[in-house]
Amino acid sequence: MKFVDLAHFNIKSGKGGDGAVSFRHELYVANGGPNGGDGGKGGDVIFIADEGKSSLLDLKLQKFYTAEDGYKGDIKNMHGKNGKDTYIKVPVGTVIYNADTNELLYDFTINGQEEFVALGGKGGRGNARFANSRNKAPTIFEAGDPGQEINIKAELKVLADVGFVGLPNAGKSTLLRAISNSKPQIADYPFTTLNPQLGVSRDKQGRTFTVADLPGLIEGASLGKGLGHEFLRHIERCKIICHVIDMSGNYATEDVIKNYELIRKELVEYNYHLEKRVEIIVANKMDIDEAQINVLYFKEKYRDKKIIEVSGLNKMNVDKLLLEIGSTLEEVKDIPLWEIKDENPQDYKVYTFESDLKDIQVNNLGNGRWRIEGEDVYKAYQKTPISTYDNLLLFNEKLKNLGVYNILREKGAQRGDIVKVFDIELEWMD
Repeated sequence: MKFVDLAHFNIKSGKGGDGAVSFRHELYVANGGPNGGDGGKGGDVIFIADEGKSSLLDLKLQKFYTAEDGYKGDIKNMHGKNGKDTYIKVPVGTVIYNADTNELLYDFTINGQEEFVALGGKGGRGNARFANSRNKAPTIFEAGDPGQEINIKAELKVLADVGFVGLPNAGKSTLLRAISNSKPQIADYPFTTLNPQLGVSRDKQGRTFTVADLPGLIEGASLGKGLGHEFLRHIERCKIICHVIDMSGNYATEDVIKNYELIRKELVEYNYHLEKRVEIIVANKMDIDEAQINVLYFKEKYRDKKIIEVSGLNKMNVDKLLLEIGSTLEEVKDIPLWEIKDENPQDYKVYTFESDLKDIQVNNLGNGRWRIEGEDVYKAYQKTPISTYDNLLLFNEKLKNLGVYNILREKGAQRGDIVKVFDIELEWMD
């Protein structure tokens, strides 16, 4: 299966069913009252984390996910059927955002985690709900609430304890083979690793942890060059970064230092505080004579760094590296390192208030014609379909309560003028 770690798609929950207008028509029952039932609830769109999935390929291929609408209410106070929910399975480690606002919606870190991302609309009430002592035979009913529609951006970030980073051909894949059960592709040319490779390792003390071999970074990776930009996101979840450096004779001592600083610079510029992550420097390819010289100069320059000399090819010092990783993980196991905040955060106090302002727009079109728009007007319009006389009266009452009548008077509306509210036209009788 092709590995895909980024997908964009659209989800839409179901609309609530409309309430019904109905009256009892039974033999020997005089003046039967209203018995129109309520509409059913629209279906929800629910995301589920599934450890059996490892890619977002199916989400990338299917662009739309829609839940079923609720069914209309029926006679004899029968409630409309609820719409069926739509379930979307995502790999553990998936993060979903609102693609339009970039707002983080949910982070799926546990197998079986369920989240209601788009809620179905509430069903409308039938006319039986509106009967009272003054109106015993109402023809009032409500339309169901619309469902939610969200453009989703999904990112898959591998859940690994340790991330191997470094330049192409630093020997990360060979080292992963040496310390785990993973079998990544190995070759003597750059970018043999095109996707993150996961392996499970165990040290001599029986401690197990997951290790990710991430595609080789190059200069400018944080700006989108090479493959690194696509996979830097996977490092965000790693508690430890193992920086694998080729110490062999392929590089001069100055180049080894330059290569290390280059990758550190890319981690800083990616701007997720990756440079604050616990780091183990892995001096690789120590089976080569020139590496023995290079590592001496490297250790002299970085005396405060934790450096382990290994050879992934010959499995030299592999057990030592595993013990170091296991011990370091115990030190940081309770620290959510991917949530590191600034060391000196500023205190901000946010004041909020409920506004009395309503979204109402009254426009004079000339020649005795007016147009009314706005979100609050649309809510009243959508909820109260003008298909019965009682609903027309109720809709007018809602407009009056919103202040539309007062605005029309202030702007000079005259008796007989035509007022257009979305798709309907009403005559102003004030």
